[in-house]
Amino acid sequence: QLQLVESGGGLVQPGGSLRLSCAASGFTLNTYTIGWFRQAPGKEREDVSDISSAGFTNYADSVKGRFTISRDNAKNTVYLEMNSLKLEDTAIYYCAAESVNSNGYYSSLFGRYFDYWGQGTQVTVSS
Repeated sequence: QLQLVESGGGLVQPGGSLRLSCAASGFTLNTYTIGWFRQAPGKEREDVSDISSAGFTNYADSVKGRFTISRDNAKNTVYLEMNSLKLEDTAIYYCAAESVNSNGYYSSLFGRYFDYWGQGTQVTVSS
């Protein structure tokens, strides 16, 4: 069974850093595009970053230069390194795998459909 599990969230002060992990089971993660998304209370889901099976990456303008997505194939895990965190980065962060059947959530930023979502990890940036 295909499963994604996020971890690494927490409480951090503005300007701080966190590294989120998205661990996959039931499939080989590097054969899929994996995306990171976030949703703050009362707001719509926001596309954050993705990494293709070939290693190409995309970032939302709001995180470009501060966040870095990467993949460790040996650990079957995708990471999101978040630096210079701002108050507005507070949200639940989710990872998702690209849909093979063009089902699920369509990301206009990444131009792909995503399904197979993890449960999310809370990131709170507060002083």
